[in-house]
Amino acid sequence: EPGARQGADLIFVGDAMQHQAQLDRAKELAGGKGYDYSDCFTLIAPEITGADYAVCNLEVPLGGGPDYTGYPCFSAPDSYAQALKDAGFDMFLTANNHCLDRRDKAARRTLTALDSLGIDHVGTYHDAADRARKAPFIKDINGIKFGFLNYTYGTNGIEPREGVEVSLIDRDKIAREVQAARDAGAEILCVAVHWGVEYVLLPGAAQKDLAQFLTDLGVDLIIGGHPHVIQPMEVRHITAENKDILLVYSLGNFISNMKTGDTRGGALVKVRVERDADGKARFKHAAYDMFFAQKPHGARGNFRVVP
Repeated sequence: EPGARQGADLIFVGDAMQHQAQLDRAKELAGGKGYDYSDCFTLIAPEITGADYAVCNLEVPLGGGPDYTGYPCFSAPDSYAQALKDAGFDMFLTANNHCLDRRDKAARRTLTALDSLGIDHVGTYHDAADRARKAPFIKDINGIKFGFLNYTYGTNGIEPREGVEVSLIDRDKIAREVQAARDAGAEILCVAVHWGVEYVLLPGAAQKDLAQFLTDLGVDLIIGGHPHVIQPMEVRHITAENKDILLVYSLGNFISNMKTGDTRGGALVKVRVERDADGKARFKHAAYDMFFAQKPHGARGNFRVVP
């Protein structure tokens, strides 16, 4: 409407997992023709597509088959990424502890597959030169320039053998890429971090310390994942810069076949950014919704994200 402030609405969700039971069910429902995820996200899709930009953590390589696997070394079909895209997700985070589960080849194939699907992605790169070209990732959303960066604490001890570049939590590199994002014109800076200890409901000292480091760097949105459970979220006021920032320690799972109560659900965070009268884009407010990963019901049921 006339006089409305320029703004953007973003949504973040946590870990998109693909366990063996999910693979088996999708294959069964497809009746011998690939993998069917058509019903997984239908209940949540209206909320996701309603955002201007939606981000999830893709915690599986897209290995290209024919053998797809669940835990502990994941590999999922491209149709899984397509289903997430169809549900409204615009960007996938790929820096997580499972990104090298199928080694360099699948890590690179994941990037190629996401490019061919037209999905933005940050966190892993074909090689160091690719990272130098593509990170930080800058996106114009409704006329506001956002910078996105993604880092992980590690890759389950698997080292890249053929030069694949994974953005690890390295403070010098983070500081350089944050500065590069600002230099590239990023007005709002989002750093997504794969950190913490699995199944622990509160952030540990290392998470708090890194959150403070990112706050001191002037980051606007700090979005955490990995613990598979929801951890606290807060808005911090930075007096010196007269701005608020959002800190989400863990969004929990988005979809999975995990069994324990705290892992069966997750949170989505809705973020509003607006350009103020002074022309400066600022994080304005956030809200969260919760959802539940329902296991298959009936002959034709699939795993479903239920708001």
